[in-house]
Amino acid sequence: MAIISTILVAGFVFISYVGYLDYTVRQQFEGKRWSIPARVYASPVELYAGAPFTSKNFEDLLIQLHYRQDFQLNGEGSYYIKGSQVHLQTRPFNFGDTAQESRKIRVNFAGGSISNIVDNTTGSELAIVRMDPIQIGSFYPTRKEDRILIKLEEAPQTLIQGLLSTEDRDFYNHFGISPKGIVRAMWNNLKAGGMVQGGSTITQQLVKNFFLTPKRNLRRKAKEALMSLILEYRYSKNEILEAYLNEIFLGQDGVSAVHGFGLASEFYFGQSLKTLNLPQVATLVALVRGPSEYDPRRKPEHTLERRNLVLDAMQNEGYVDAQQVSEAKKQPLGVAEVTHRSANRYPGFIDLVKRQLRQEYKEEDLTSEGLRIVTTLDTRIQDTLEQSIANKLKQLEKSPKSNDLESAAIVTRRDSGEIVAMVGGRNAEDTGFNRALDAVRPIGSLIKPVVYLTALEYPDRYTITTPISDTRLEIEAEKGKTWSPDNYDNQEHGMVALHTALAHSYNMATVRIGMDIGLTRIANTLKNMGVSRPVELFPSFLLGASPLTPLEVTQMYQTLAGDGFATPLRSIRAVNAADGKALQSYPFTVRQTVDPAAAFITNTILQEVMREGTGHSAYNYMPREMALIGKTGTTNQLRDSWFAGFSGDYLSVVWVGRDDNKPTGLTGGSGALQIWAELMRQVSKKPVTLIPPDNIQMKWIDPATGLLSEEHCPGAQLFPFVEGSGPDQYADCGAVMDPLKTWLNNINPF
Repeated sequence: MAIISTILVAGFVFISYVGYLDYTVRQQFEGKRWSIPARVYASPVELYAGAPFTSKNFEDLLIQLHYRQDFQLNGEGSYYIKGSQVHLQTRPFNFGDTAQESRKIRVNFAGGSISNIVDNTTGSELAIVRMDPIQIGSFYPTRKEDRILIKLEEAPQTLIQGLLSTEDRDFYNHFGISPKGIVRAMWNNLKAGGMVQGGSTITQQLVKNFFLTPKRNLRRKAKEALMSLILEYRYSKNEILEAYLNEIFLGQDGVSAVHGFGLASEFYFGQSLKTLNLPQVATLVALVRGPSEYDPRRKPEHTLERRNLVLDAMQNEGYVDAQQVSEAKKQPLGVAEVTHRSANRYPGFIDLVKRQLRQEYKEEDLTSEGLRIVTTLDTRIQDTLEQSIANKLKQLEKSPKSNDLESAAIVTRRDSGEIVAMVGGRNAEDTGFNRALDAVRPIGSLIKPVVYLTALEYPDRYTITTPISDTRLEIEAEKGKTWSPDNYDNQEHGMVALHTALAHSYNMATVRIGMDIGLTRIANTLKNMGVSRPVELFPSFLLGASPLTPLEVTQMYQTLAGDGFATPLRSIRAVNAADGKALQSYPFTVRQTVDPAAAFITNTILQEVMREGTGHSAYNYMPREMALIGKTGTTNQLRDSWFAGFSGDYLSVVWVGRDDNKPTGLTGGSGALQIWAELMRQVSKKPVTLIPPDNIQMKWIDPATGLLSEEHCPGAQLFPFVEGSGPDQYADCGAVMDPLKTWLNNINPF
């Protein structure tokens, strides 16, 4: 009786355990089998006649894109170089606004740039070609794995045949485990004197990868067998095989596991699975036996031997003939050179992308998996920015007062507000505190253009040459105290022209203007320039005591770079769902928020800042013909060093300081400006061209008196004025010439 009870209890426990396993299998297999990360891509590189590329530059790009050398151009993602020509077969890619098919092209180079691009199929010249973009990361917050899902019908027939030949000949006949296969594997291994064939079925391998841990013991093998039987009972062979193709572990990409043949194809060969030839497919099948043991990059000879065994097995099963195998064995492995592909290369920028996704797209759209996000990042500018920061901080720290420095920087396209590069800290690979987005620091004199811009919106009171007193003043503060600002040089400069006060960053003159115009008006201008953070309306606000982040400073100066148009900064160009459908973002608006005449005059003064004011050292790096616009910023006790400025093509903002807020010993000019100039020297090609609005008049001014003058008069300078403002009387030189001009203009030639 006790034996029967024991058997019944054991039977109940076994049935309950099988029921539990059955529930586990169905729950995972019928739900979302895999979490597919959103893939993030840099801005695609555009090729066109005149683009600044050499054949070497272009080959470097192709290597980053995992293109492989192939003189036959067999399949997408291949290229070869012949003299000054690069021949390649591009990959297809959906850019959001358009889908581009794979094509064979020839890119010709001459004189350090592309001379033309030819379609090899038609022989016609192409105006522009967009390369498939570099993948810079993926959103995968919890698990360190990635995959590209494929359907069974999308898999090459040779892949299925290779797997059946080497991993499970009886797949379509057994019920999850194969005693016959186990015996055959043992016999073949014994004959070969080594491990050439495994005894686990494809179903068992799937169970091991999908449900179980790598730990090996008798209990786990029994569990594997039971779950294999359940899987075979519940699902069709094709469902199991498709899951296997997407789940099997095939390698390691840094900290991320490579699962499935879809991702493995891109990881090892830089092309999609459907384009692989027979020897490439056989190489992937060889990896099933052990991705580490048969890694084609680290152990090519070992991998080649295993690949050829796979080809022999396929021939033995009648899937390929002897000639096909002979030709395939002659082929090299042909793996892509670069191994690292999916890790987040630029974590600071990826952080921004995540935040802007939540701001700009509907939450329900973002819950779908497998999103493809094309961003605005230019990897060449990003890499240059990172290198500029690394090099310059090392130089700056040679000063005994400057150590433990940190930095943050943002670069945008001047015309669009697209963020092409961003660094959130000295260590660009650090995933911690993102200073570009979250470091709220006083901005010092970077606020001054906002003060002067606001004043210039009232041309009946302030013009570019209005005299301003740069002398000491006292302002009532709280509790009967007074506040008296000083200039950086601790000097008073008397009466100075408004443009001189800004160009040389005079504090006392700035405070006089700000107090006259009103703190509320200036704060409103700041808001109109795109800064939504509340500011405290104390007089010290006029000298940048109110803190902002580098991103907010960039938005502020982007409005100046946009001639008064507030252009929202953005890091995302397009988001596509896994099926290729474009997700719609919230409306993107550009609007004029600042008077264009006042913006033009302010920018004109900021050019003077760079020519002869606090930003003049930038021209140690760049030619004066660039007509740069910018402003330094320095805070109390030299704690923060800022620079914001732009050329004709790029705007960039740089901050240098310490996380503990201790003094750095650096001004805006001696610190942040040095990084800014080093970066812009390498990436900027276009000078600034300011186009005056219709209501701007250019007038020659005598700087000594502020009165009208003539071009030929000694020291005369050309300044912009809003129509109807500015002086109407002439200085001595101009006064002599004025009656003559009037007489000449009135002469009737007839």
